[in-house]
Amino acid sequence: MNWIVQTNEYKKDLVPHNGNKFLTGNGFFGVRGTMEETKKDNMCAINLAGVYDRAGDGWRESVNAPNVLYTVVEVDDKEYALPEAEPKSHEQILDFYNAIHKRKTIWTTEKGEITVEAERFASMANQSVIALKYSVSTDYDCKIRIKSGIDGDVWDINGPHFVKLEVSENNGVKTVVGTTGEKSHIVTAKEYIKADFNCDRKINCDSMSAIEEISFDAKSGEIYTIEKVASVIAPVFSEDIDVSRVSYDELKNAHIKAWEKIWDISTVEIIGDDEAMYALNYSIYHLNIIAPRNMDNVSIAARGLSGQVYKGAVFWDTEMFMIDYFIHTDPAVAKTLIDYRIDTLQGARNKAKEYGLEGAYYAWESQEGGFEGCSDYNITDVFTKRPMRTYFRDKQYHVSAAVVYGICKYIDATGDTSVFENGGAEAIIECARMYRSLLLKRADSKFYEVRDVVGPDEYHERVSNNAYTNKMVKLTFETAIDAIKTLENEYADKYNELDKKYDLKTLEERFKDSAENILIKEPDERGLIEQFDGYFNLEDATVDEVRSRLLDPKEYWGGAYGVASDTQVLKQADVVAMLGIFGNEYDKEILKKNFDYYEPRTEHGSSLSACMYSLLACQIGNAEIAYPLFMKSAGVDLKPGGKEWMGLIYIGGTHPASEGGAWIVAVKGFAGINIENGKLNCNPCLPEKWQGMKFKLMFMDKLYQVEINKNGGNITEV
Repeated sequence: MNWIVQTNEYKKDLVPHNGNKFLTGNGFFGVRGTMEETKKDNMCAINLAGVYDRAGDGWRESVNAPNVLYTVVEVDDKEYALPEAEPKSHEQILDFYNAIHKRKTIWTTEKGEITVEAERFASMANQSVIALKYSVSTDYDCKIRIKSGIDGDVWDINGPHFVKLEVSENNGVKTVVGTTGEKSHIVTAKEYIKADFNCDRKINCDSMSAIEEISFDAKSGEIYTIEKVASVIAPVFSEDIDVSRVSYDELKNAHIKAWEKIWDISTVEIIGDDEAMYALNYSIYHLNIIAPRNMDNVSIAARGLSGQVYKGAVFWDTEMFMIDYFIHTDPAVAKTLIDYRIDTLQGARNKAKEYGLEGAYYAWESQEGGFEGCSDYNITDVFTKRPMRTYFRDKQYHVSAAVVYGICKYIDATGDTSVFENGGAEAIIECARMYRSLLLKRADSKFYEVRDVVGPDEYHERVSNNAYTNKMVKLTFETAIDAIKTLENEYADKYNELDKKYDLKTLEERFKDSAENILIKEPDERGLIEQFDGYFNLEDATVDEVRSRLLDPKEYWGGAYGVASDTQVLKQADVVAMLGIFGNEYDKEILKKNFDYYEPRTEHGSSLSACMYSLLACQIGNAEIAYPLFMKSAGVDLKPGGKEWMGLIYIGGTHPASEGGAWIVAVKGFAGINIENGKLNCNPCLPEKWQGMKFKLMFMDKLYQVEINKNGGNITEV
């Protein structure tokens, strides 16, 4: 299989996209795929997991580390750097099997040609490490100066976040220590350069950077190479190394071996469709580079580690679209994601209390400690330039149910009920308590309602009895009952502890009453499930008709005055997402009728949308309809042109939820993997051109080899 992503040109307008497309990372930080000479004006960033700061009145967001990769070349006292100096040729490569980034750029001068080649990686074996090999050659004799070091003047969307920078040098080791303003988090960047050729070396330190100048007389045809080993440490990961004592090659070898182990279980082979196999494994690469391995109190942000977009916050995306992959390939990572929600329970309690609710209301945009990073005014109106009031923070109650669902999926696939004992049961109970306090009942009705919510389809705010939300709330009540019973039967000490705190028998009765009597929308005479109260009464316009009403391409479609707000046009799946989860409760005819109704009315304005429709298409047995939606999800970061603006707010970055969704479609949709009676089973629904699939899965602490063909499949323990 081809494991190479490549471009053979340099276009300045593609710098933001290529920064995402060529991203490298190791779960602790992500290194955007920009050039070594790039500064902050071209979105260069080493984005840190789990470290946040608020500068002034700006949005609180994740922190970018000082740039340890900064390197630029001067030839005969003239600097050659992209994008300022137009190149003769440019090649950029990501080897995503080995997670190694490469570039080759040639500039033409009056005397001849200059060639710069570089190779770098964010070490998966030593997660504080970034290593760079940088080479320069010319086809004429000249004077060359390589300037390389740590640039502390970093790109921020809502910064600057370092209120203090301390710059120093000791025996060639350059250090920049940044202190954030809000909570005084310390981020330390170090680097050391080896140059095995005759040269003059000088280190210059100023208030924001430590730059080494390596000067030499270059001979035509000779290649001059420096090797840089750098480290970044922060509160969430502080396992440092001595950057002056390790070599580039030994770090690279360890890094490659670490990736070989990951791919041994991660690779999905698709027989008969190289394009799909390439896109899917590229998606899997993006999931692997953001997995919080060897870290505590960290989860995965909605835009991974591609930058500060979406404030570096953790959304419901993690539990609904990403955790499935880790549950079945690296359960320890999945457990870390679950533990993050358990550890941030107090933050969820604080948010529930803020809204006058009991229990736990998990943050829409969760930062450290479960802090709600979402503001009341999330979008800027393109016409008035004023902030617009949104209700993402207030009304997205379904987030707590996503947390519960994530725990359910983990336990179902691992059998690890100790999660209940170690905080999981209490988190579930608190989510159920929140929903119980949210329920309303009309005077003459027997049904509980969930009113005034925002479902996954954010174009329609403050609706009632959203089909997805109500169904997930019911799941939460049922899961809380199961958790209480598991504690009573298996973890008596924990049961007694929580019983004193909550009176579990009383809660169990309340949750049973809630689950049995919550309003669940049933199919109407057409077989359709109404997305929310009154949805079918809205204008039944087409997506193209609604799009034609835009006065500005960056205009927000939802909210009080959005072009889609009073129409049936959706941003993303609600009913379809619900059916994708609970499809076994409905016959295939109902699934098909709802797919056929909602898909043409969906703008797919969210990267989370296509995979949900693709999964449901597999469930109704139509792989050909599922296929293009799958490819849209799997290839989301391979091509430019995705939605990068919401109003005037930049929301570009990678799309790991879409990529996780592509894995779900491939494994649980096309391969038809499911759990029946505590065992793995398969019921394939392969696209016509697929001859088969091969992949591995973890299930109940055992590794299985799965082989799928047109006639069925074979699952064997490895």
